[in-house]
Amino acid sequence: MIGRLNHIAIAVPDLAAAAAKYRDMLGAQVGAVQALPEHGVSVVFIDTSNTKVELLEPLGEGSPIAGFLERNPDGGMHHMCFEVPDLGAAVAQLAAGGARVLGEPRIGAHGRPVVFLHPKDFDGTLIELEEV
Repeated sequence: MIGRLNHIAIAVPDLAAAAAKYRDMLGAQVGAVQALPEHGVSVVFIDTSNTKVELLEPLGEGSPIAGFLERNPDGGMHHMCFEVPDLGAAVAQLAAGGARVLGEPRIGAHGRPVVFLHPKDFDGTLIELEEV
């Protein structure tokens, strides 16, 4: 069902400072900041040639990332995103198998449908699926 690893997301308390570390210390290609108010985050993608790293910063107090950073003030890995060819079919198969799908598919940062899977069903890791 899953294809390649699209990205690993890291929640950070300061998006500009984190992006600068990846750019200046690691020599990474750092994209532009994207505000995603429908998801409550601002993001920057870092291209690593075989996948991406997504840096996430809360966009407002109601952001799900704000709660994550309260528990992890220095930041940390938030989720992993895998590509799927048909998000509807993947969701149906996962739900039939007992996985908890968190909400309905929405348009993600890449302009494609995404959905999240409950971390308790995947060894404590939040999983995002993105249709490609």
